[in-house]
Amino acid sequence: MSRTTRLSSSLLRVAAVTGVAALTLTACGSGSGSGSTSSDSGGVKVGLITKTDTNPFFVKMKEGAEKAAKENGAQLSTAAGKFDGDNAGQVTAIENMVAAGVKGILITPSDSKAIVPAIQKARAKGVLVIALDTPTDPQSAVDALFATDNLKAGELIGEYAKAAMKGKTAKIAALDLAPGVSVGVQRHNGFLKGFGATDKDVVCAQDTGGDQAKGQTAMENCLQKAPGINVVYTINEPAALGAYTALKAKGREKDVLIVSVDGGCTGTQAVKDGKIAATSQQYPLKMAAEGVKAVVTYAKGGKKASGYTDTGVTLITDKVQAGVTSKDTAYGLANCWG
Repeated sequence: MSRTTRLSSSLLRVAAVTGVAALTLTACGSGSGSGSTSSDSGGVKVGLITKTDTNPFFVKMKEGAEKAAKENGAQLSTAAGKFDGDNAGQVTAIENMVAAGVKGILITPSDSKAIVPAIQKARAKGVLVIALDTPTDPQSAVDALFATDNLKAGELIGEYAKAAMKGKTAKIAALDLAPGVSVGVQRHNGFLKGFGATDKDVVCAQDTGGDQAKGQTAMENCLQKAPGINVVYTINEPAALGAYTALKAKGREKDVLIVSVDGGCTGTQAVKDGKIAATSQQYPLKMAAEGVKAVVTYAKGGKKASGYTDTGVTLITDKVQAGVTSKDTAYGLANCWG
């Protein structure tokens, strides 16, 4: 098990004033527990701030950052909000990390707009700030973005769904994320683009927050509104599995096509099991690893990462469709997260 992190006295004083109960700050270590002592306390200081510390996506991101920190002789501290959307917690984390002397901060913004002032203050003090997975609004608020091309991820499953329907008229349900969240908007729009559809072709749209239980409720609502639904786009695999549960309860799990995005191990196994037809797999470990390397490069030579770095996305399915590039679930399970 991990040991309690020894943070600098200045960081502890800041934590006492700001009430950092919403966050967990740790040094680079081998686990995802409360913390462990850095293997190189004299190395470049790097901060990682995720939306939560329980979502498997962010757990894998943290593992990638820890491994890269060890390989590059860096000292990693991490923080996570109490819940997805905890902007105040992320602001506190930025302030604490700047006070602790980090050279760079990697962050998955919970609120792409509200976090910008705190990021600007950090950058004004010479801290390199890189967004992971989720862009800020505006994207230029950070030095760089390392993320999945979420529009492309949506396009891939849209193209797949179009091919799988083989000319049949589609009645689409969209199980989305939440209003205004860039990741959700990009995936939704990408799906429609790949399918060759518009929002007018969506017979039911519901927000799920990416949650399985909410995905099930959303699918139940959509089936009441439009019983003839035959294509379901979902923001992620938990929402997809919720949709599958609702469809199975109605005896319709075999005649409705479900497609999704994420590529977590549970979701990829669901593709293998036939519950989800296809998913677009993304790679959180790579996002974090590349981010750590960029901070170390900046600390040692002053070269800043800039612009957008695409960390890749792959369509995973065992039901290959002509004209759609994909890899099977054996590949997906070998490269999944969670």
